Amino acid sequence: MSACVYLNSLEGAALKSVLGAWREAWPDSGVLALLPEAALSRLDALQAACRELSLPLIGGLFPALLLDGAFATDGVWLLRWDRMPPAGLIVGLNAPGEEPAARIAAAVTPHLTDRHSTLFMIFDAMLPNIASILEGLYLQLADRVRYVGVNAGSETFQPIPCLFDRDRLGQNGVLWLLLSDARGAVIEHGYQAPEQMLTATSTEGNRVVSIDWRPAFEVYQELMRVQYGIDLTRDNFYHYATHFPFGILRANDEIIVRIPVALLDDGSLLCVGEIPPNAMLALLQGPPARSSHTVDRIAQGLIKAEGGLSGADLLTFYCAGRRLHLGADARAELMALHEKTGAGRLVGALSLGEIGNSHEWGYPLFHNAALVCKVWKAG
Repeated sequence: MSACVYLNSLEGAALKSVLGAWREAWPDSGVLALLPEAALSRLDALQAACRELSLPLIGGLFPALLLDGAFATDGVWLLRWDRMPPAGLIVGLNAPGEEPAARIAAAVTPHLTDRHSTLFMIFDAMLPNIASILEGLYLQLADRVRYVGVNAGSETFQPIPCLFDRDRLGQNGVLWLLLSDARGAVIEHGYQAPEQMLTATSTEGNRVVSIDWRPAFEVYQELMRVQYGIDLTRDNFYHYATHFPFGILRANDEIIVRIPVALLDDGSLLCVGEIPPNAMLALLQGPPARSSHTVDRIAQGLIKAEGGLSGADLLTFYCAGRRLHLGADARAELMALHEKTGAGRLVGALSLGEIGNSHEWGYPLFHNAALVCKVWKAG
């Protein structure tokens, strides 16, 4: 019986049939559910079915699901663990009081053992300080875990409740899972840094106020015109921003992508993810259509970690901004990923931000425009 099942509806007998069979065959099992945001109003049917069976459930709502190399805006992916791992839902993560990283660490730490594990997290994309939370979390957990994660929510970047368990539906929080599989995940975006660098001279969390001491939009607009001949306006801003994001250059020459998603009234740029004060920035151009660089790197990383993926279910999260950049070629990239990894199926969703280690057992980094891939292991 497959550990990953796609149902095209949350209504009817199929849902209870799958969950009931899992519960009977694996009494300690649990479920990770991935839903498209359009299915929010039908989530209660899934929660009710899991309550009836006393079956642990956690999950998130995403812009769309990955299905056979395409993107689906209905249905549900149900992913089974034979034994439910330690997991939790924390809502209102930035509520006054305890620091958000401390809240996550306090929930996770009692379940840590001498064996390395993977900490998998699903954040609400509307949290403005995810990168800072990851920094704080690393100060407390260090390299006792590998860090993997994604952001859930609406592609409109309007707040919606997007995180759930068997009894609750919440927002502005995080779902966490402590997986005994220590192999983590592979994350890649394929962006290359140009030679010209800028300085984010004024930032507030995920908002860039000024670049090189000038209003951020004015500089962004000028760069687009000079480098690419594009006349950027408020009306076409988001269309072009997905093709030309910012890159934060780290000391090891690693590039962290930040996609501007909104132009605010004061001329500042709102990004998915924080921009550190005085960060070195570059204006990036998205990977060319049909480029194999990103997929090749992912396949190499997975084969190195797993030894071979033949027939395996590959949990895959694909950045929504990357899909906007590549258009129809996003499907081609997914099909190439399927072919080059040798996976049986790609199981996953569009994400609104991606998390991975800077290197093996290293620092957790918050990315945009990336793919996150991990072999799904039920046992």
